[in-house]
Amino acid sequence: MAQPLVKKDDDQEDEEYSPFLGIEKGAVLQEARVFNDPQLDARRCSQVITKLLYLLNQGETFTKIEATEVFFAVTKLFQSKDTGLRRMVYLMIKEISPSADEVIIVTSSLMKDMNSKTDMYRANAIRVLCRITDGTLLTQIERYLKQAIVDKNPVVASAALVSGIHLLQTNPEIVKRWTNEVQEAIQSRAALVQFHALALLHQIRQSDRLAVSKLVTSLTKGSVRSPLAQCLLIRYTSQVIRDSSMNSQTGERPLSDYLEACLRHKADMVIVEAARAITEFSGVTSRELTPAITVLQLFLSSSKPVLRFAAVRTLNKVAMTHPLAVTNCNIDMESLISDQNRSIATLAITTLLKTGNESSVDRLMKQISNFMSDIADEFKIVVVDAIRSLCLKFPLKHRSLMNFLSNILREEGGFEYKKAIIDSIVILIRDIPEAKETGLFQLCEFIEDCEFTYLSTQVLHFLGNEGPKTSDPSKYIRYIYNRVILENATVRAAAVSTLAKFGSMVESLKPRIFVLLRRCLFDSDDEVRDRATLYLNTLGWDGSVSEIDKGVKEFLFGALDVPLVNLEASLRSYEPSEEPFNLSAVPKEVKSQPLTEKKAPSKKPPTFGVSANGPTSPVDAYEKLLSSIPEFSSFGQLFKSSAPVELTEAETEYAVNVVKHIFSGHIVFQYNCTNTIPEQLLENVVVIVDASEAEEFAEVTSKPLRTLPYDSPGQTFVAFKKPDGLPATGRFSNLLKFIVKEVDPATGEAEEEGVEDEYQLEDLEVVAADYILRVSVLNFKNAWESMGPDCERIDEYGLGVRESLAEAVTAVINILGMQPCEGTDVVPNNARSHTCLLSGVFIGNVKVLVRLSFGIDGPKQVAMKLAVRSEDEAISDAIHEIVANG
Repeated sequence: MAQPLVKKDDDQEDEEYSPFLGIEKGAVLQEARVFNDPQLDARRCSQVITKLLYLLNQGETFTKIEATEVFFAVTKLFQSKDTGLRRMVYLMIKEISPSADEVIIVTSSLMKDMNSKTDMYRANAIRVLCRITDGTLLTQIERYLKQAIVDKNPVVASAALVSGIHLLQTNPEIVKRWTNEVQEAIQSRAALVQFHALALLHQIRQSDRLAVSKLVTSLTKGSVRSPLAQCLLIRYTSQVIRDSSMNSQTGERPLSDYLEACLRHKADMVIVEAARAITEFSGVTSRELTPAITVLQLFLSSSKPVLRFAAVRTLNKVAMTHPLAVTNCNIDMESLISDQNRSIATLAITTLLKTGNESSVDRLMKQISNFMSDIADEFKIVVVDAIRSLCLKFPLKHRSLMNFLSNILREEGGFEYKKAIIDSIVILIRDIPEAKETGLFQLCEFIEDCEFTYLSTQVLHFLGNEGPKTSDPSKYIRYIYNRVILENATVRAAAVSTLAKFGSMVESLKPRIFVLLRRCLFDSDDEVRDRATLYLNTLGWDGSVSEIDKGVKEFLFGALDVPLVNLEASLRSYEPSEEPFNLSAVPKEVKSQPLTEKKAPSKKPPTFGVSANGPTSPVDAYEKLLSSIPEFSSFGQLFKSSAPVELTEAETEYAVNVVKHIFSGHIVFQYNCTNTIPEQLLENVVVIVDASEAEEFAEVTSKPLRTLPYDSPGQTFVAFKKPDGLPATGRFSNLLKFIVKEVDPATGEAEEEGVEDEYQLEDLEVVAADYILRVSVLNFKNAWESMGPDCERIDEYGLGVRESLAEAVTAVINILGMQPCEGTDVVPNNARSHTCLLSGVFIGNVKVLVRLSFGIDGPKQVAMKLAVRSEDEAISDAIHEIVANG
């Protein structure tokens, strides 16, 4: 039973009361019997339905019998003429979602209401019918729904349109027949009807880009009056502009005049939406930004908090890429720092941090300190990110900014907030050498009183990497060993590993580290004991090891250069034997593209492989396939398999793609073929490869495909010998030859006699990038330093005229085929310089790191400085040669 409302005393003003306090499902189901009374009490029935809805929305589950009983009892309430109760009945039926055999019970009542003279009944009946009905019944009521879409009453029309939006997910072929009625509804004077009609019409046409473009173009000429619909149209216009700019070489933006005209609309929401759309243009220019920023600046001084918030949030995003464009708004934003709405104040201060100059940093930091305790964690994270960006922008101010981060790190806060601060301090330590000692001490103080295990382990790991490289590593040992004494088992184990890193990298600390690690041998947790034992034996605490083996040291204390998913899959497939597990045999590809098997929905041939939900990587699948073919079993270990390269256009008679398998001394082309003609069977399928433009390659063997039935993928192979370990390149022309046999459609049997035929395929290129694996490194700076300058090669190149730095960066990455690190493949809009970090493994399992520095030194003239470090100076030279020839 619901508890009666109690009159509050003055002392109880802050307490909250719920009318649903203490209700139970069993008691409410007993109350539901009132639905069966001969004389219905509408008010009482409405209260019971309210309780049932409350239980359902709180996650209470009803058994099949209970739901059926409630449903049948609720259907009896249709006999009541009370409008309020009828609306509650509609809600209840929608929430219960009756099964198909029960829907028929209420269908007649709902259809009667759908044709009622009471508009409220009609609108709600349409919503409920469309929610619970299936395709069969939908065809019967389609005529009524079409009429409802163009109904004069906006409530009924909106109900039909919204139902159409939901039905489009389950019965698209029926809803698409309503196009004429929906187009008529777009001309409605009712704001919501126009809004819902535009949303439905766009969803009907969204798969046809040209149709969407025509729709948007026609509507931007002035037929949309509803501000809500206008906002929706602005979003669709932005999408059309994005799509057209991707396909256009001129860089022109169609419909941009319409967005600029919306900045002068009388509705505030339309102005804000248009301004936001303009600021999100790809490669937006200062001329395009100026009118949008001008109207947003006016909103900063609005009396409405929602407009101030919308304006400052949009400007905050613009400041990330175009800080100079926002500087004119700084005076207005400074007045918002003291805004009563802390969300607005936070966005204002973070925007000022991005656009301010070095002299204003200290003043802004004082203002931030005053309100940090009053805002939610999500806004605190925004402030922390802005401070990190500011510190990287003005490195000389790192002391005051890092002290601020250290102070807020000691205050109360959730996990994500503390993690954002830690991440910021770590980035500043890595990028600003002068901040290293200060930052490490701040992290040491943090773990003295850290409640989050994950953060403690991350800080300890970072201390293990950076601490031994400082001028006095011994001062960090006390903080680390305190964790062994005071923390839980997970943190203790991380602390043991960190101590071992200090012992391996700082020879003078070894004796002291041995003493501490020996104490850990008596820990209550087996993981801590095992780690201590492993590290003591590895470091040679008993004098048995004079110098740590380089391979052991790198394995225990270095970064793992293989993806964990691949390592796990290899360990699972490893069968215990006398031969030890080989870590170098683990595939190093970053992405494992799922490979399909058997039939594919498209005409393009799928690649041979494994189930998409299995843990096996593509390289494992390919290696297993190739090793099972006797002709290729002597080629050794597979180094890399490329992504499939299409050799035919879509919707052709025969679909063929090729996968390049790279071995040390050989390359195998796997041609995946699909016959898309039902009346044909192909036999003796083979690809004739002409290598006249690839002089370093010599064909050694091929494996034809015996039969290729309709829509059943098959593979044929051609193998070439190449210079061992070298990145040989060339172009290959391909001709598909086969015997065609006609197939009887009735019996499915092929004729005995066939006809020889051939089909010209696209040329195939083997490029230098095929010999480099995309392998990421967790910490590029550490990897770069550990590689050393011995095999470093540096040179400068002119890349000619480019549309943008982003285009130049993408081109070089594609030429090298290496993995971008730390998100450096993303170039900020309108940037004049950029640094990109790449990593990979060259054929022969040689690790390679590349640092690319780009700059624009003339009218769109791009220059590049290329620095390469690898384990072999010949490979460093080879990378430069690849770029020079690219």
